[in-house]
Parts: sequence; structure tokens; C-alpha cells
Amino acid sequence: MAKRILLECHPNREDVGPAADTVRAVAAALGMQVTVSPDPDQPPELVLALGGDGTFLAGARTARHYDIPLLGLNFGHMGFLADTSDDSLEVVVERIRRDAFEVENRMTLEVEIISPLGALARQWALNEAAILHSDLAHPADLAFAVDGQVVSTYGADGIILATPTGSTAYSFSAGGPVVWPDTEAIVMAPLGAHGLFTRPLVVSPNSVLEVGILPSNRRAPQVWIDGLLALDAPAGSVVMTTRGARPVRLARLENHPFSERLVNKFNLPVSGWRSPRPHGPNR
Repeated sequence: MAKRILLECHPNREDVGPAADTVRAVAAALGMQVTVSPDPDQPPELVLALGGDGTFLAGARTARHYDIPLLGLNFGHMGFLADTSDDSLEVVVERIRRDAFEVENRMTLEVEIISPLGALARQWALNEAAILHSDLAHPADLAFAVDGQVVSTYGADGIILATPTGSTAYSFSAGGPVVWPDTEAIVMAPLGAHGLFTRPLVVSPNSVLEVGILPSNRRAPQVWIDGLLALDAPAGSVVMTTRGARPVRLARLENHPFSERLVNKFNLPVSGWRSPRPHGPNR
């Protein structure tokens, strides 16, 4: 049973504060501990994120570090990553105490920026690593390689490397495909690219993906990790991306299929469809 909860809260939403107070009160009544920062002597057993997808991604960093489940309750706009439930907060906390939830392992990315002199930075991402131009007047000059083979060079606003989880986020807005979360793959989506070969690509999770920062760049592009961290990638460096060593464990209160979540979150038009199968949608 999870008895120690770490809260990750959106700092600016007025409705999150009262929700956090309710969580603390209910947890205390059930003999559970709630903190907002990890205690090394009593590490958390679950991260509860109250907010939108940004809050969820921030909570993912703690959850992965401690290898514990991450449950997000949506108080944001889209909230694709966060869970939705008809349960009250009181019931949610009680379900956490009983471990009454499903856990999905979500693939991550290891991201390393390497210069001719050696490694400059290393990070990991749940959604994506976005290599973006920092000179708004000029595109970034980038090369993309898979397993040592250069596939193409681009003059582009950037290149997005996304997990299946991140395929419904920034990559999706750049024209990338939606990838079901139980399909392990890496999506490469050029952003505002000039050229004849600018389509998104879906690559094996076992491949090594490299984005070369060509010497012609006037300013160092930045590598954004899940929209939370920005790292400089100077000209002549390479952004190397591989499958992450550890997944993030997502807790789900409702075990709805991904296709149903996709339809609901994007409000997709499905009326009029009748499946001939007895268990199809809209039966």
C-alpha cells in the first residue's frame, strides 16, 4: 500500500490549492504522509500531480528517480497525460492507499549532447527532446542520422525526437503521427523544415538517432527536454538520442483503451460509425 505521497502542484491555478489541502486532510485521516519535496530517509511511494501536462512532466522526474508510480489529475486545458476520473479526491486518495490503480510503463529517451571534445550534457525525456533554433531570423542547419547513416540535412526551425507518449504533444503539432503508447518507437518530426524530404519518420527504439548541429549555424540551437529544461548545443556538436534506460510508471485510475482517450481528448468526430463486430465502438 502506498502510504507516502509526494505532491507536484501547478503553482498558479487557484483550484489546485484547495485540492491539495483536501488530499493532505484525507491522507492524514488514513494515516498517510503527504510532502512536497522528497525525504531521503522516507522516500515517496507515489507522485500525485495536480495540474496539467506540464505539472505531470515535472512530477515524472521524481517518479522515475525513485521508480514509483506517477498519477496525474487534470486541472489544466488538454491534460492528455493526466488521468480523468469520476471519483472524488477523497476516493482517489483512498484508492492510492489500496494501490487500486493500473500501472503502465512508458518509454523514455536518453539525450546526450556531444562535442568534439566530449560530452557536454546528458538528460532524459518522457515526451520529447526538441532541438530548436535560437536565432529567430535564421533557420538552424541540422543533419539527421540513424545508426550512423545520415538520412538528410535540413534548414529548419528544429527537429523533434519524441516517444510514443510524446507523439500526441509537440511532435503531433509538427505533423508527426500518433503512436500507441504500448508501441515502442522513436518519432522524428522536422519543424518548419525547408527541403524535399521533410516527412516525419518512425524509427526503431533500438536505433541510435543523431542530430548534427552543422558548423554553419550562427547561434547555438537549444535542446528542450519535455519543455522544462533547455540545453545549448553549439555548432559542431551532436545530439545523440537512444531509448531510455528506465521507463516512467504511469498510474491509471480508469483502464480505458488509448483509442478511447484519443477520441475524448481531441474530441474526434466518430458519430455515424457502426462496427459490424459485436464489441466495436458505438455498438
